[in-house]
Amino acid sequence: MMNTTHGAVGVALASVTVVLLPEFAVVAAVAALLGSVFPDLDLFAGVHRRTLHFPVLGWVVALPATAWAALSPSAASVSVAFFSLGAAAHAAMDAAGAGHELRPWDRTSEQAVYAHVPGRWIAPRRWIRYDGAPEDLGLMSLATVPTLLLYTGPVRAIMLAALGISAVYTLIRKRMPELTPEWLK
Repeated sequence: MMNTTHGAVGVALASVTVVLLPEFAVVAAVAALLGSVFPDLDLFAGVHRRTLHFPVLGWVVALPATAWAALSPSAASVSVAFFSLGAAAHAAMDAAGAGHELRPWDRTSEQAVYAHVPGRWIAPRRWIRYDGAPEDLGLMSLATVPTLLLYTGPVRAIMLAALGISAVYTLIRKRMPELTPEWLK
């Protein structure tokens, strides 16, 4: 899935704070956005979807962190909770998408995301056929709705910009492999 889709889902999760903990709503959104895009840094730091993706272990951190934030809300607890929720959701969402190959529509990989606990790759479900597919843009758009309804100011503006970037990416996605530098392949 597109990194913007991951970010939109994370910020959508954080939007609950607008109603329940409005004083931490922006902190939650920023932490969720950062946590949601963080796992893809492993694209540059090792084996993509293995080094920083934790589809099982991520929830072992996220769920207690969320309980901590619910029982003792503070900027720190809310930040940790939503960063870890965003990262865990990202890794789980990658299993619903395609493999991590350069041309995922060719379906050459059966490796969606690595699960460290069982020590194996989770196969792609391909519910979202590839990052930048029309259904990916649809999910990103749907995930943006809570943010657009509940947030104002910079959070809302950032998500609107991400939606625009996602639309352009969707239009050019299938041409990206031919534009990708060799060192990234």
